[in-house]
Amino acid sequence: MFVSLVVVTVFMSALLLVSAGAKSLRTRHITEQMSTLGVPQGLMALLIGAQIAGAAGSIAGLWWGPVGIAAAIGLTLYFAGAVAFHLRVGDRKGASPAAVLTVASVALIVLRAATL
Repeated sequence: MFVSLVVVTVFMSALLLVSAGAKSLRTRHITEQMSTLGVPQGLMALLIGAQIAGAAGSIAGLWWGPVGIAAAIGLTLYFAGAVAFHLRVGDRKGASPAAVLTVASVALIVLRAATL
């Protein structure tokens, strides 16, 4: 089961870091999407920081379980919030990836708890 945890952790951490990098570049696509979702530009740094912290906490959680569980809970809340923001503006297409990542974050909680 630990191998599954490592695979999901590495996948999620890589995805989080790529997403944080894209947000930090503030490309037109990202800026328009955040504007459509009603996310103020001032919160971008917080979102980037949350993604980097989630990736770092997930990786650190491979060695220290409680940190991994805390990071996975934070990621679950982050992605559940993303689903809510997408659905609030009627963006079902954008909500789907966030919903999948919410489920993956819950899987991280379960896998880390099972391997303590």
